[in-house]
Amino acid sequence: MTPLVLIAESDAETADGLDASLRREGFRTALASDGQAALDLQDSLKPDLIFLGVDLPVRDGWDVLGEVRRRGETPVFMLASQGREAGRLQALRIGADDYLIQPLTPVEAAARAHAILRRTLGAQKAKVLRVGPLEVQLENYLAAVILHEGRRRLDLTLTEFRILAHMARTPLRVFSRADIMQACFPNQDVLERTIDSHVSHLRRKLETSGASGLLRNVRGVGYRLEPET
Repeated sequence: MTPLVLIAESDAETADGLDASLRREGFRTALASDGQAALDLQDSLKPDLIFLGVDLPVRDGWDVLGEVRRRGETPVFMLASQGREAGRLQALRIGADDYLIQPLTPVEAAARAHAILRRTLGAQKAKVLRVGPLEVQLENYLAAVILHEGRRRLDLTLTEFRILAHMARTPLRVFSRADIMQACFPNQDVLERTIDSHVSHLRRKLETSGASGLLRNVRGVGYRLEPET
């Protein structure tokens, strides 16, 4: 999906200029003219990047930056007027990704947005695996089945999570029991029937959460994940 950029800026001319330049570059945008509105949109829309003005009404940029950082790791570019260069260190300490002095040319704004999203979205993709309705968050040891009716978190043991994550890295590949043993039980003596037991429990949990048919047996060989069932 096209990245979404939240522009939180009280100066209408600055906000409109950023909005136009980012849209020309293919980004989706949302605008907020005060700090509380920015936080509300950040919570509801989950933007991929925020351009955040320092001098926002209701809640200023520093307050908004602190709250965004408490919520997560969304990249934030602080926007400051000329003469406010001294705020750079404070912005970086609180957690801004950069501190930009106005006027910011449209070309520079778009280039910076592209550069940081290449890094952050690429890192996110490496940490989150998706196979059909299945989502596996490698860093958080979380897995969920995402269906039209909602998101259902899987209550997995550590061993079940390791097996699922190992298979999700290369969907459609057939994994033998030996493959799973080597990847998920290094330096341990594990019987094949133990692997079968873990996979059976894992399949049951997937099916109960609505992902019936995702984890399949391949007779005489092993197991695989099939995204299309």
